[in-house]
Amino acid sequence: SADAYRQTVSDAEKFMTGKTTDIQARLAQEMMAASEAMEFERAAALRDRIKALTQVQTAQGINPRSVTEADIVALHLENGQACVQVFFIRANQNWGNRDYYPRVGPDVDAAEVLEAFLGQFYDTREPPRQVILSHGIENADLMQEALSGKLGRRVDLVVPQRGEKAELVEGAVRNAREALARKMAESATQARLMKGLAEAFDLKAPPDRIEVYDNSHIQGAFAVGAMIVAGPEGFMKNQYRKFNIRGEELTPGDDFGMMKEVLTRRFKRLIKEDPSRSEGHWPDLLLIDGGAGQVSAVASIMKEHGVEDIPMVGVAKGVDRDAGKEEFYRVGARPFALRHNDPVLYFVQRMRDEAHRFAIGTHRAKRAKAVGATPLDEIPGVGASRKRALLAHFGSAKAVSRANLSDLKAVEGVSDA
Repeated sequence: SADAYRQTVSDAEKFMTGKTTDIQARLAQEMMAASEAMEFERAAALRDRIKALTQVQTAQGINPRSVTEADIVALHLENGQACVQVFFIRANQNWGNRDYYPRVGPDVDAAEVLEAFLGQFYDTREPPRQVILSHGIENADLMQEALSGKLGRRVDLVVPQRGEKAELVEGAVRNAREALARKMAESATQARLMKGLAEAFDLKAPPDRIEVYDNSHIQGAFAVGAMIVAGPEGFMKNQYRKFNIRGEELTPGDDFGMMKEVLTRRFKRLIKEDPSRSEGHWPDLLLIDGGAGQVSAVASIMKEHGVEDIPMVGVAKGVDRDAGKEEFYRVGARPFALRHNDPVLYFVQRMRDEAHRFAIGTHRAKRAKAVGATPLDEIPGVGASRKRALLAHFGSAKAVSRANLSDLKAVEGVSDA
């Protein structure tokens, strides 16, 4: 009802300004009333709302008394790497934090890193009235002027030395230091895995770019190929690629044919866009889901394109298709397995599972899109609005196809042309 809707809007406004206690008290009364009236579904929904409010308040942790609206931006530099923690304070409440890892040069100082970060961070965001910094920046006046112009009112840049604001900055710096330590530990682990991978597969050096391929389809329908990429920093999601399988002559479910199409398109593009292999887009290792047959098929595809120097390994499930008993296949070598608890084996499994997840997700999206498709999509001039209007008027695409001109013109948006 309009009244209930107005009440919800009012609750949202109170919630955003930190007045959550009143809302919870009222919701508790409504929950009891619903329970007594035996409206148990409504009582359960109200209980869940109260629980959600409590969780948010618990997660807020520090709620500063003297800071109404601010972003706390804290930097930690170590061994040529940087972490910036940003805490968001609104309505005297901590509304969470995020960490960022800007790339830094070997000789940059904190002021330079922080100034560059602020410029990029607020390029796409509206700044709060106050930005509390862990370090001073060189062009503070210019930055303050730019942020004030963006907000349309004065923005203060503050580097506190004592009091509650200094304590908030100290906590944010501690977070940044711990987050950077975790990231550096993860990078070291990843480096060890890359080295182990090179040893296991007889590579000349630890790979900088691993490409993993997988296909997904249902009896050949909605077929897609997927490529995921991993490197020294972990999964490189902005490098993932999906391939809609186009081959008209493919037999439904022909995995060899699908893999051939995907790799042919991939390497044709690489040869065209980066023939000198200088831009870092060429893989150092290919992982293929499959055994000896898949490996020899892929090797012949690569030979066709004159690409015979990229190591390639097939990963097959092994005995009883049991994860953990994978066998690895290479051209001209006997299949082999890794020790059951070898971290490199877990790493390969993780990459294969990620490729499978990405392929399945791409396939489902394609299938969902196709389910909503109709022959109307192929008619020039019929966009989403006209399609909706025609289907609403006639009930189905088949009924539209049987309609005469005067019936069609009766539909809103359909002209004589």
